[in-house]
Amino acid sequence: MEGQELPYVLVDTIGGRIGVYEDHVGFLNKCFHLITMKEYLENKTFLSKKITAIYMWYHKPHINEELLQSLPNLKVVASSGVGIDHLDLKLLSSYGVKVSNTPSVVSIDTADMGMALLLASSRRLVEGHEMAVSPETEYFPADWLGVEVSGATLGIVGMGVIGYKVAERAKAFEMKILYHNRNQRKKEEESAVGAVYCKKIDNLLQQSDFVLLAVNLTPQTHKLIGKRELELMKPTATLINISRGLVVDQDALVEALQNKVIKAAALDVTYPEPLPRDHPLLKMKNVIITPHIGSATKKTRWVMMEEMVESIQAGLAGLPVPREVLP
Repeated sequence: MEGQELPYVLVDTIGGRIGVYEDHVGFLNKCFHLITMKEYLENKTFLSKKITAIYMWYHKPHINEELLQSLPNLKVVASSGVGIDHLDLKLLSSYGVKVSNTPSVVSIDTADMGMALLLASSRRLVEGHEMAVSPETEYFPADWLGVEVSGATLGIVGMGVIGYKVAERAKAFEMKILYHNRNQRKKEEESAVGAVYCKKIDNLLQQSDFVLLAVNLTPQTHKLIGKRELELMKPTATLINISRGLVVDQDALVEALQNKVIKAAALDVTYPEPLPRDHPLLKMKNVIITPHIGSATKKTRWVMMEEMVESIQAGLAGLPVPREVLP
């Protein structure tokens, strides 16, 4: 590409809370001419026809019809992570813009996060840490107990790549594994992890000690777990969510935890994120909440960036876009 102008790619910001990571910028600058949203708005007349791709990090910059109308040569949007519920795919397609995401790279870390939440909740690790470091603690009570993981039943809702990797990890903990999915897995895949298919989600909910959600957010999965579903779960069960906050009816979850309909919850995702500081979930000892960090490791975020670059370069070259998301 020597002597050839680098493609102009729009990003939201560089650095800061939600900007492109500063240690990624060196690599990105070898491939693209990065334009921040501030730079674009300050020099719209020149840049609007120059920008051919959007590098969407942390769901930013926000893409709406006004932005699409102002970028006549936009060809591809590369979005980080697996979720695409922040994008209007039909709108983008109507402007001839292709969309990609990075679903596979997040699966290992997100599955690890699911197991970490399961273990932390079952053994009450956060409560235990607070007790151990509290200046008011004079002794450790002998009757302060968690629940067993080995031999317990894990119900996985959504047996895609992430769900299956959770099952692989749960097998190592000698858990019994049930799963509910749109489609049943192949027999050899089920046998490899000892998983049993539940065609109806109700059967899984009634039998599981831990229910782990690993589905994409779609109109069909919006508030998939509500009051009815929570009441089907065991009173000793724990709900674990590593998918999207809106997969759970959060008000119903608060009520179920307050009334001991279920035992506990461990959530890497909520809605909104972060929760208002006075939200009831933040005050419950039987709830663990983490700040949506399922894929938050240095290696995964670097590979995510590389895959986004690959998708943009392919789209701009007129080649098939790797990991293209169709409307």
